This record gives sequence, C-alpha cells and structure tokens, in this order.
Amino acid sequence: MFERLGHFLGRFLERDKPQDQPVIAQDHRALTAAIRVGDVLLVEGRARISTAIKYLTQSTWSHAALCVRDLRDGGGTVDLVEVTLQDGCHRVPLSKYALFNTRLCRAASLSDDERRDVARYMVERIGFTYDTRNVIDLARYLFPTPPIPVRWRRRMLSLGSGDPTRAICSSLIAQAFQSVRYPVHPQIEMLRQPGTGRAAGQIWHPRHPTLIVPRDFDLSPYFAVVKPTLTHGFDHHRIPWAEARQGDQVG
Repeated sequence: MFERLGHFLGRFLERDKPQDQPVIAQDHRALTAAIRVGDVLLVEGRARISTAIKYLTQSTWSHAALCVRDLRDGGGTVDLVEVTLQDGCHRVPLSKYALFNTRLCRAASLSDDERRDVARYMVERIGFTYDTRNVIDLARYLFPTPPIPVRWRRRMLSLGSGDPTRAICSSLIAQAFQSVRYPVHPQIEMLRQPGTGRAAGQIWHPRHPTLIVPRDFDLSPYFAVVKPTLTHGFDHHRIPWAEARQGDQVG
C-alpha cells in the first residue's frame, strides 16, 4: 500500500508544469558547446517538488545534474546523470533542459582524470532508485511553502526515514566530488595551541551530503559559474535591435 501511495505521490510531485516557466534566459546551443564532463548543471524546475525545494533552500535552483559526456567525446551528444523521485539515478540528454533556465558550475582545479572519476562515480550508480515506501520523505513536499523559520528549512530536506540521497539530486553529486576529495561547502575547524589559544592551522571536514542542496554549487567559492553565451563569443554590436518608432517609450 505504501509503495503504491509513494508512486502516486512521486508522479504528483514531479508533474511538469510548463505554464509556470519564467522567461528563458539561456542559449542552449552555447550551453551544449561549453559544458564539460564533471560540470554541474543547475536547473530552475517547474514541478511542485521544485517549488518546495526552491522555498526551503531560498534559491532559484531546484535541481542539479552532472555532465558525464560532452561534445569532446566525439559522439555529437551531451549526457547528464541526475536523480529524480520517479526514475532514481539515470542518464538523460542535455536537450531535456533546452527550455529551462539553467546555470553551469565548474569545479575550479580538477584535472581531466579527476573529472572523469567524478563522472564515473555517478554513472556507476545509475539504477539506484528511491524507496517510495518511505512516504514521509515524499510528504514533506506536499506543502511547498511551510511556515517554518529560515534556519530550519534546509534541515527539512533530510527529514524522514528513507535515504534522502535518493530524492535530493545534489546529495549524490556532492558524494561524487567528495570521492576525489574536492570541497563543495566544507566545515572548517580552527585548531588552537593548547594553553595559549593561538591559531595552529585548520582541518577541513566534508559536510554531510544530505545537507548539500543545488544552490551550494552556485555559492561555493570552489566552483566557477560559466556563462556559455559569453564564452561562445557574445558581441553586443551584432544585436539586431528593433528601431524605435515615434511615440514608443523605453522603460
């Protein structure tokens, strides 16, 4: 019974609502040319679960996917691995998000081998599914804007008896980067000299992956935001602006 109810809730929460799409502000061809293996693609979703995640994380971005194949592979296609309630961890083409607002985030100092290792981590987990019998993990999204204090909202994403990694796409991606010891939002412990209290260095601890949300890749100081339209060679002199007509007002 709980599994059937879970499947119903999953379909309801992830039902796409194109009518809720805001203005699209990206060039998909430029994105296709710019994205690289190991890049994180953030997505402004349109489903009910997207509204809940955006509210709980106070962010535009509700979903994240990792690029595991780019145009340099010679196949002519770009592939992502993502995690969703209905399909678990699976592979999708970049074209799935051609009509969505997205942001491209790139780990600043990874070598090509490390990028492939991060991608391999995700590919090896294709087929992992979310346990829809844990209805409490799904029920948190039925009320997209619960009246709870800001400081508690992120914690809402790890509420429940199931494995939040299956539901929160960014958690599995965070694990992939942690597998090559790359930081997203680490916890930094300051060491002190015994007796004097003077600073004696730092130790970094990886934050628990269930607490990593899509906006963390955007805000992380260790990930660069790539603007595909600019890297593709944007020149404002080539814009075919409409000529202003007499009586038209600007602003």
